[in-house]
Amino acid sequence: MSDQQQLLDILAQVGRALGNGHRLALLERLAQGEAPVETLATTAGLTVGNASQHLQQLRRAGLVTATRAGKQMIYRLTDERIITLMGLLREVAETNLAEMERLVGRLFADDDADGALEAVSREDLLAGLARGEVALLDVRPEDEFAAGHLPAAINIPLTQLEAMLDRLPRDREIVAYCRGPYCALSHEAVQRLRQLGYRVRRFEEGYPEWKAAGLPVV
Repeated sequence: MSDQQQLLDILAQVGRALGNGHRLALLERLAQGEAPVETLATTAGLTVGNASQHLQQLRRAGLVTATRAGKQMIYRLTDERIITLMGLLREVAETNLAEMERLVGRLFADDDADGALEAVSREDLLAGLARGEVALLDVRPEDEFAAGHLPAAINIPLTQLEAMLDRLPRDREIVAYCRGPYCALSHEAVQRLRQLGYRVRRFEEGYPEWKAAGLPVV
């Protein structure tokens, strides 16, 4: 086997590691910050044993690393460029696969039901923040928020939203964000808050994409 073929086979190993929806879910969670296998399993809807098997495949492909802390194994992304790689996969799929376009359209069918609103782009969000016209709402769980978040964001996990409405301003538009473009947490938060009369939209990306773009995080 030629050296060139061996190199291509190694690249294929990375591709195979990415070729599973559960493993992509694990990578999406690790893009928020490091986590033990138990947390990763819960987030991805897997048993601990199944999550561990998927993580081992990601580890062999060089996509995640792990360190032991007492009895726990703590996993993290090996390289922040993995976030960019996942974004490229998403863009290629959305551009070239009709089924992807259909599913994305169905996922966010209610985002702009009256034609008056749409998801907020990175550029528009930066401009709104600079003008002081926007309040950021992070609806991820507290441990993910603690690992890193956008500056001045208010953290209200979706499960606590109705109980913590007093933390949200009424004089500014609220932009909700969560784990990434397909994260249902911010989508559901927007729907609930609109029903309560808030001016609110969804950030079209998420914390990992913001961080990968080199923008400020806390």
